Amino acid sequence: MSFDDFMQRRAVDLRTGGRYCLSNRRDMQGNRREFACRTTRISPFQMLIAAPVLGPQGERVISYFGELGKLDGWITDVVEGGFLIDIAATRKTREGLATKLSWLEKKQRDAVIDLRKQQRLIPENPHTNLIFADGTTVSCFVIDVSPSGVAVSADIEPELGTRLAVGRTVGHVVRRFNEGFAVRFDRLLEMDHLEEMIRPPPDLPSYLSRPPSTPLPPSANGRAAVSGLTGCVASLPEENVWLID
Repeated sequence: MSFDDFMQRRAVDLRTGGRYCLSNRRDMQGNRREFACRTTRISPFQMLIAAPVLGPQGERVISYFGELGKLDGWITDVVEGGFLIDIAATRKTREGLATKLSWLEKKQRDAVIDLRKQQRLIPENPHTNLIFADGTTVSCFVIDVSPSGVAVSADIEPELGTRLAVGRTVGHVVRRFNEGFAVRFDRLLEMDHLEEMIRPPPDLPSYLSRPPSTPLPPSANGRAAVSGLTGCVASLPEENVWLID
């Protein structure tokens, strides 16, 4: 199924964090590398996730989300900053997933969250850039951010103490974990400006501030840009149930 087809199907616009592995992406020891991700839209049959490292169509994905559990499948379409997965599951598993999604949809709709009290923000747009001292720029996925630091996932594993900027905020790597690493800022940021400060600086060339799956401009690699996750609005069916064949 394509991204456009999926946007016309019954699904839940659900933002829940998780982690994933691509079957062909491994570290130096031959182990599958894990990256952080977030669902953006999901049904018992497909899910669209925002992710820092993309795979080609047909690649197997193993993912895990706390409230949804383990979800395996194959990439059927790649979009800006993420990809669409066909979920591999039995009828019984799909029925259970449909029940969970209906509950989570209601929970999300009824929830009132005060991010100021939490002092930790899950950004609306999780994609930004890491800028290293030598000028190297790498796309990354922001797991969460607070006034003192940020947790990110990227296709790079910097050493502890490495100096870098996340967007326009400078800091250093203080911790590494399976899906990524944590950066402590040099100074505390104001809660109201967190999302602004982790965005790429305005003078960064546009092709360096791209989300992970956005091709470089023609001058850089001869490919045109693609449309994708950000700002997509579709007219959706009003059915309240899924038909599980």
